[in-house]
Amino acid sequence: MRSWKPLLALAILAIALVWGWPAQRFVPDRSTAAPVTAARDGADGSLPAFLPPEARDTLALVARGGPFPYRQDGVVFGNYEGQLPREPRGYYHEYTVETPGARNRGTRRIITGGTPPAAYYYTDDHYRSFRRFTLHR
Repeated sequence: MRSWKPLLALAILAIALVWGWPAQRFVPDRSTAAPVTAARDGADGSLPAFLPPEARDTLALVARGGPFPYRQDGVVFGNYEGQLPREPRGYYHEYTVETPGARNRGTRRIITGGTPPAAYYYTDDHYRSFRRFTLHR
């Protein structure tokens, strides 16, 4: 008679994988993040007041080229809503700005324009509106 223990262990492993264990939550390593500052709102080199603090982490990842916490980060942003200036396909890319407490990506994004980025836009309402900002390096 065969033992049921290997089947039980396999079933537990399958359930754990379906539930996301061992889940690895991405947390940016602030010790290696390049400092990012912005023009327009802060003469002291701070980011514009309309950006949430989590935008600093996203901008540091963009400057480093990743790794990004979501597979959608870095993909081409199509500007289908027509809210940003018209540019050739591939000009814009989108990146998630973490929303504390959100169970998904949330509605906050940074859109970059150009490679390397020459234009930066922020939306907190999932592409309904944007605010442009500039960075100093």
